[in-house]
Parts: sequence; structure tokens; C-alpha cells
Amino acid sequence: MTIHKKGQAHWEGDIKQGKGYISTESGALSQQPYGFNTRFEGKAGTNPEELIGAAHSACFSMALSLMLGDAGFVPESIDTTADVSLDKADGGFAITQVALKSQVKLPGIDKETFDKIINQAKAGCPVSKLLKAEITLEYQLDN
Repeated sequence: MTIHKKGQAHWEGDIKQGKGYISTESGALSQQPYGFNTRFEGKAGTNPEELIGAAHSACFSMALSLMLGDAGFVPESIDTTADVSLDKADGGFAITQVALKSQVKLPGIDKETFDKIINQAKAGCPVSKLLKAEITLEYQLDN
């Protein structure tokens, strides 16, 4: 089974003064502005790294929920952030690291079982598999 999801971007102009808009097939993002100023200068709008962070944190949380469920556990909540690092590298820029931080509320699971499952989720989430960057994980279990 193959699932296809589409994103669309439009760009006008040069890299510094130009501007673009990004949309998703679902309509969750529609004509959301992005550009050099939203990526490097803190202006309003989005940027590719922020979108990758949102996608990675969502994917990881879903993978963790699936794997916990397969082991017979249902988390009350999973709150994950993904801090994406963009660094100068090899004459350009590269995403060099993604730091996942997750806080999980899950009564009734022992630490050893949880540690094994959460690390499997980090490695097994489809977005983790896509990225060449180093992926780190910090987590807190509240049970």
C-alpha cells in the first residue's frame, strides 16, 4: 500500500528579496508565506525547518503510540518537540541535527520496557528514516 500526500510551494524573485507561499493538499496550510526573512531573520511566516520539526514530532508521537499499543499500553498523552538545526556546511547549508524531546504520561509501564519502546519509535518513525541528520532523544516518563 502506498499513500501519497502533496505539498506545494510557489516562489517569486531572488533569494533575499523574493517570497513564496506553501500549501498542503489537506488545506491545513494554504498560501502560508515563507522566504529568506522567515527562515533567517525571524519574520512572520514559516520555513522548511519548522515544517520538518512539526512533521517529525508528529510522526514520532504517532509511532510511539503505535508501538506502545502493540505492547498493550495506551498513553494518556505524548507531547513532543523537534528542534531542527540548520548549519553552514560544505559551502551551503544542511540540517545537521534534530533534537526530539518527549514527555509521556503513561501509568503502569516499567522504565526498561518504556526505554526500549521509545528508542524503537525514534528509529522506526518514517520521518526519522528519511533524515540524514543526527537524531537525539530526551524524554520524561510520568506514570
